[in-house]
Amino acid sequence: MSETKPTVWQSTSGETKRSSREENERQTEDPEAVSLDDDALVYDEQHGEWVNEETGEVVREDEIDRGPEWRAFDSKEGDQKSRVGAPTTSLMHDKGLSTTIDWRNQDAYGNSLSTRQRQKMQRLRTWNERFRTRDSKERNLKHALGEIERMGSALGLPDAVRETASVIYRRALAEDLLPGRSIEGVATAALYAAARQEDVPRSLDEIQHVSRVEKREFTRAYRYIVRELTLTVQPADPAQYLPRFISELNVDDAVEHRARTLLEDGKREGVHSGKSPVGLAAAAIYAGGLLANAELTQDEVSEVADISAVTIRNRYRELLKASQGQQRNPSGK
Repeated sequence: MSETKPTVWQSTSGETKRSSREENERQTEDPEAVSLDDDALVYDEQHGEWVNEETGEVVREDEIDRGPEWRAFDSKEGDQKSRVGAPTTSLMHDKGLSTTIDWRNQDAYGNSLSTRQRQKMQRLRTWNERFRTRDSKERNLKHALGEIERMGSALGLPDAVRETASVIYRRALAEDLLPGRSIEGVATAALYAAARQEDVPRSLDEIQHVSRVEKREFTRAYRYIVRELTLTVQPADPAQYLPRFISELNVDDAVEHRARTLLEDGKREGVHSGKSPVGLAAAAIYAGGLLANAELTQDEVSEVADISAVTIRNRYRELLKASQGQQRNPSGK
């Protein structure tokens, strides 16, 4: 009696394949072999089954539901029912992995604790704080990250900038760059560098307003950590300051459009070289207001940009002259 052989067919490329019937039999025997990337397969969450939408065939069943067993109808309810904590973050010296004990002497139902329980919780808070900062390096990092968070909040910087600043400070601490420099100075320098890297720069004067150290100290620390850590920091573009200044001045979009055009023309003419980007941005806004017939004074722009009116007067004339030169000679030759 001859042995039954599986049916095969030869493709045009010479590749031997199994018949579709035998392939179906193999998939039925081994459910794990079913490709879930097939567009015809849909997942039935209620029954935990993968179903072929075209034929109605159940190809996989008894799937494990890895989602929560509870339901939430808004984000607040979801946060209350969630059994996990916040994600790890570089903004905390222990990356948020330690225990947090609330300062309020209340239980989960909002009832006040007894005297003995309050004393117990106070002892737990003390020991928890000691374990969170076990050595001088951790205390240093905790203080510095607190400063970065404070200054970032005062400057309105996004979380991404604060995270980057904390990573820069951690690198400086790990490479022993802090001896001879204050914690506040290096923290301020890290935040300034992070803002430049994330394309949301702040001027040195703005940084100085929220820092606890003098400008000379943190600028010296900034140059040092950029050199030692080989940070890639591009020169600040004056156009990056425009949206924030325009928003604070509450002027029409036409002013911003004119200001961007003036800055682009000035860049082609080389006006930017050696000039403060904040001063150029403020001058472009004032000149754009003149061209757009907006009621903008030099004092208003000076107050928002924290730059002197004299600088605005000097720079806006240069930008207007560069723009006229571009109009006469668009090719720049």
